[in-house]
Amino acid sequence: MPSHARVVIAGLSGDSGKTLVSLGLLASWRRAGLSVAAFKKGPDYIDAAWLGWAAGGGARNLDAWLMGDAAVRRSCAWHAREADLTLIEGNRGLFDGLDSSGSASTAALAGLLDAPVILVLPVAKMTATAAALVRGCQALDPGLRLAGVILNRVASARQEQVAIAAIEGACAVPVLGALPRLEDDLLPGRHLGLVTPAEHPRLTAVEARLAEIVDEHMDVPGIAAIARRAPALPVPAAPATAGGHAVRIGYFHDSAFTFYYPENLEALAAAGARLEPISALDDDALPPIDLLYIGGGFPETHAAALSENRSLRAAVRAAAARGLPIYAECGGLMYLAETMRVGGRDYPMSGALPVTVEVTSRPQGHGYCEATIDAPNPFFPVGTALRGHEFHYSRVVAGAAALPTAYAMTRGTGCGNGRDGLVAGNVLASYTHLHAAGVPAWAQSLCRCAARSRRTQA
Repeated sequence: MPSHARVVIAGLSGDSGKTLVSLGLLASWRRAGLSVAAFKKGPDYIDAAWLGWAAGGGARNLDAWLMGDAAVRRSCAWHAREADLTLIEGNRGLFDGLDSSGSASTAALAGLLDAPVILVLPVAKMTATAAALVRGCQALDPGLRLAGVILNRVASARQEQVAIAAIEGACAVPVLGALPRLEDDLLPGRHLGLVTPAEHPRLTAVEARLAEIVDEHMDVPGIAAIARRAPALPVPAAPATAGGHAVRIGYFHDSAFTFYYPENLEALAAAGARLEPISALDDDALPPIDLLYIGGGFPETHAAALSENRSLRAAVRAAAARGLPIYAECGGLMYLAETMRVGGRDYPMSGALPVTVEVTSRPQGHGYCEATIDAPNPFFPVGTALRGHEFHYSRVVAGAAALPTAYAMTRGTGCGNGRDGLVAGNVLASYTHLHAAGVPAWAQSLCRCAARSRRTQA
């Protein structure tokens, strides 16, 4: 059956309240007995993790720059095919994209998916001016299907009444809710954004409170009705799989390492890998594997616990020394380092890479990346073009000069000096995060490398 009931939750900027509204709607719809699908526009892992938690079944990222338009449409239609309602949370401001024209923005995504948009609008110290902001969005993109507004951070009944009257009178769109100022610790944040669901101590209470907020202050049935007016998206055929498990790929998966796109794990499985989750915090040895994949996360907030797991650190170092292929991104690079420096204190890590990484108080790289493979490495042929993204507060402060790098960066920071992708034997570690849909050769490459490793060990 075609998938169609969908809505985009957008804002005028970051921190407008999109995530709170999105999570509350998902929680409310689920409590009403509806099945939901959730997506996050852009490459963000943390908001996607929260959306997946609220949806009760995981969430997907939709990023036309990383994935391409066709892959975005396929992913949305396929993964929402059985849902009663689909919610897509935007990122940044509605028109904020790669350039002044707003390419790859939330508005562009809504157009690509032919989805109605609900605008979350903070109105602190504002009344009728709110209508000018909404009207400006309509004027900037007359084709935008702006279907409603939700006011946020409302201070008084009078402010709410004046803002609603101004918006509905001047813009001819309904105001579907008005949220008051809320407690700051409901969704606590830190240096990369929100605390992840895996680390939040009160998830049950948060879910109940979010549903309560939107049920009390928003027209939840009205938003669902808007979503149901979206035209159908054709559902693609089921993705092909290799069948069977030719190789074994282990990956770190715990509260320290949570940054994995579902598509990346699925692409590995489809290419013939049996995936083995490993806890860097609790497991004391590596299982029998042909390749180790370490994604990103928050190793810096778990530095002491990771360091205390000496047996696993030693196992990873020994595996790297004997030639086990290891592919690592961002937090994975930090774990493979000799030392991770956090708050002036040094924590021993695995030592698979003879480098020191330091966590700083400011971002060292943030945004989309482009690179070309220009040097030998275990996974990619020279000449391969990569598109990815980075968001890291750490940097390599010692040892990198002794290691070759494989990535020539044409966009982004990487490890610095226009380079990324540290190489040591069969280890490749970078600050660049890749999405399997945007680099189709990635999963096949890892599985081929794992197969070579398996033959060598046989």
